[in-house]
Amino acid sequence: MTQSDGIIKPKSKRAKRFLESRAPKLNEDGKSTMIMKGGNTSLTVTQALKDIYSLKKPNAVLYKKKNITRPFEDSTSLEFFSKKTDCSLFLFGSHNKKRPNDLIFGRLFDFHMLDMIELGIENYVSLSDIKGSKYPEGTKPMLVFAGEAFDLDNEHKCLKNILIDFFRGPTVTAVRLAGLEHILHFTALDGKIYMRSYRTLLKKSGCRTPRIELEEIGPSFDFVLRRTHLASEDLYKLAHKQPKALKPKKKKNISHDVFGTKFGRVHMQKQDLTKLRTRKMKGLKKRKGEMVSDQPDGQPAKVTKVDE
Repeated sequence: MTQSDGIIKPKSKRAKRFLESRAPKLNEDGKSTMIMKGGNTSLTVTQALKDIYSLKKPNAVLYKKKNITRPFEDSTSLEFFSKKTDCSLFLFGSHNKKRPNDLIFGRLFDFHMLDMIELGIENYVSLSDIKGSKYPEGTKPMLVFAGEAFDLDNEHKCLKNILIDFFRGPTVTAVRLAGLEHILHFTALDGKIYMRSYRTLLKKSGCRTPRIELEEIGPSFDFVLRRTHLASEDLYKLAHKQPKALKPKKKKNISHDVFGTKFGRVHMQKQDLTKLRTRKMKGLKKRKGEMVSDQPDGQPAKVTKVDE
């Protein structure tokens, strides 16, 4: 490939296909994750990165070599690897005396740092420590968040958003009941974040709906929130901007309520209700034996009987 005036021109068909795959699309591909460790790591951090990589397969890249970088001070190294591997999510693990067993979850927009949150591991149980059958590779997990902090605190809101982006998996149109077999549960309580992984078991219940039981399969983390780097409002809006082609076109006289019910408004010409034909009812017919005479205002009407 040759570069002139900032424009990269491909020399071969293979290079052209590569550039087309990296070009912006209306419907972007699924987000990939790069997982790497810093210059100093512990056995806990190394095993934790491997377990999270197993949760993210096949949409993840695991770097086995050490990378001497500090994301909160200089993110150019992460941005370089992001552009090289076409990854918009990253997980960085490190260990030192000041911040032991450290994990950094972050996102990039247009191969530049968007936001990241640092979590410290206080307690950890790996996948291999819990015996039992596991879920198939590439299973789309169900995400559950518990705790008021995820709805009230700005840092916890950002953490929830990052974790959803990180573990949501590919976008699908439909899911079968038997495919809902993996649950990731996050709980915010007393300044800590507890992450648990469960496998759903469908048991016989005597009716059409099965009875559901949960079996812990790991990994299990007890996190404590440390440093944060949140995106500015302008950058956050730019990252969420949608192209006009994807925005739904407004239809006149059609609205939806909170529950998704569709309402339509029909415009008609003014009708003459005097000529409207109604259903003939027996109670509205005049009786033969009664005649009502008109009286002036303030006087009751007299009813006279007619002999048949």
